[in-house]
Amino acid sequence: MTYSETCEFLYNQLPMFEKQGAMGYKEGLENTMALDEHFEHPHQKYRTIHIAGTNGKGSCAHTLSAILQMCGYKVGLYTSPHLVDFSERIRINGTPIPEEYVIDFVEKEKAFFQPLEPSFFEIVTAMAFKYFADMKVDIAVIEVGMGGRLDCTNIITPILSVITNIGLDHTQFLGNSLEQIAIEKAGIIKNNVPVVIGETTPETRMVFEAMAAENNAPITFAEDVQEIASTNFTSQGNEYHTNNFGILTGELKGYYQEKNTNTILCAVKELEKIGYLYPVPCHKSTSCQNKEIREGFKNVCSLTGLQGRWQKVSDIPLTICDTGHNVPGWEYLSQQINAVNCHHKHIVFGMVEDKDFEGVMNLLPKDATYYFTQANNHRAISGDLLKMYGMGIGLQGESFPDVATAYKIARDTAENSDFVFIGGSSYVVADFLKNCI
Repeated sequence: MTYSETCEFLYNQLPMFEKQGAMGYKEGLENTMALDEHFEHPHQKYRTIHIAGTNGKGSCAHTLSAILQMCGYKVGLYTSPHLVDFSERIRINGTPIPEEYVIDFVEKEKAFFQPLEPSFFEIVTAMAFKYFADMKVDIAVIEVGMGGRLDCTNIITPILSVITNIGLDHTQFLGNSLEQIAIEKAGIIKNNVPVVIGETTPETRMVFEAMAAENNAPITFAEDVQEIASTNFTSQGNEYHTNNFGILTGELKGYYQEKNTNTILCAVKELEKIGYLYPVPCHKSTSCQNKEIREGFKNVCSLTGLQGRWQKVSDIPLTICDTGHNVPGWEYLSQQINAVNCHHKHIVFGMVEDKDFEGVMNLLPKDATYYFTQANNHRAISGDLLKMYGMGIGLQGESFPDVATAYKIARDTAENSDFVFIGGSSYVVADFLKNCI
């Protein structure tokens, strides 16, 4: 098979949540354990950091990876979903997994895994764990796919667990309350492994405290520490004045990155405690360590390949895309869009059916022209339906058959002093980056 044929096999022959929704989600770890046994427990051959949460886990995973890379480690990074190409999911020091490795893995192993009837995510997780072992990484940063307790990444025993926050997302799988969702995500807390919690509510904090106590896991609530003294949001990046790390410039821009950064800095302090953050060539020199942390924050996208986080793709007109896709994310995005100084706003917008589209759309600015559309994904809500609901709450615009068409009309309509935003779903951003850049 070619690489393209191999990817199509993975997408179409295995149940895939990103394409099929609930039909592509497999609960339980039986297949994961069978695959892990078959590959001789590859995740035990390197250290890991495990990251869960409703929002921000991708930004935190990529930034921690960038910092560790700058400290001289060979770092594996496993995240989902991808935006442009499958290989984005599995990286070492920012370099995507080679096409040949993906082809060889599927051709050699499908006789074993096909009878298991695994999900797409189960196979890709096994591939990532094996690839990191084969390439002899020093450490791997592993992002949870969904939830935590029953996620197939949860066979690892990390040196650090991070849970960014809890919001009402994937409720059909994780529960209908913040407490229920927190229980699922708290499932990554392991015996005697420190855990950093980014944000809590009274009901979720109780869950995390109980799970940490049960597992004798040292717990840090980042919101209690407040490593960030103040933040300046600039077009060049977020400038953080911190209590222990000096002034940091974050390449990731959105308002929501302030809380992510506070969580990351608390995670950095935990890594310091176990001696896993000091730069390899610097022999535990604190001044060198802080330099590497600064460089990691400043260059996270180039070091790891991260895209889609308040990403600027054009200056004239100012054009931004962002993968925020649920109510907690849009509580920040709407503020940031409203704060953009421009003549008029043009918003290319689409969502998928298992998200709270009504909750998100009620956060959207009214003083904008909308280009309602749908991603190339059968979970996508039709642009016509979004337009209909939008009209009912005072949003003005038209619907378009695909993201590329919607963006082209928005771009051609916008004046130089206007602002164009593309988002509402990771898949809208993916279609935009694939077809319009």
